[in-house]
Amino acid sequence: MRVAVIGSSGSGKTTFARTLAVAQGVPHIDLDAVTWQPGWVALHETDPEEFLRRCEAAMAAEAWVSCGNYVRRPSLLARVTHLVWLDYSRSVVMSRVIRRSFTRALSGDELWPGTGNRETFARWLDKGHPIRWAWDTYDRRKAQYETLFASPDIAGLEAFRLGHPREAPALIARLSANA
Repeated sequence: MRVAVIGSSGSGKTTFARTLAVAQGVPHIDLDAVTWQPGWVALHETDPEEFLRRCEAAMAAEAWVSCGNYVRRPSLLARVTHLVWLDYSRSVVMSRVIRRSFTRALSGDELWPGTGNRETFARWLDKGHPIRWAWDTYDRRKAQYETLFASPDIAGLEAFRLGHPREAPALIARLSANA
């Protein structure tokens, strides 16, 4: 089983994917960790071919759970057998991303080992900060995934659209039982 977890920034993709990967005993692939290089350089923008090469290498295994919104690229989507969309309300997403950003800024923890990338309170108003990014991209991301879920591109996949976090544990249990 190769599961891709998608959703708005702050929806809980990483937590869901990590929990499912542990339950299934398979690798967890964080696509943000692939793209974000030291100094907040986005590999998917600065070197898209290298980004895809690294993702494809990570996704070459027979079983894994990934998280990240980059999976819409055809070469990555082709490896997916199950697609999970965390389609949560803006209020759920924003409360989660604000809480997460506050905790990260307070702790000063590095987001992805070896990158030096950390969230800081000083960047909270920046356009690229996760809080602002989640707010600004929410409607666009929702429309993109509604289109994806209606497209023939995912016809051969098992696709799941969760509307509330309370649905997550049951889906994790269901997918883990079938792994």
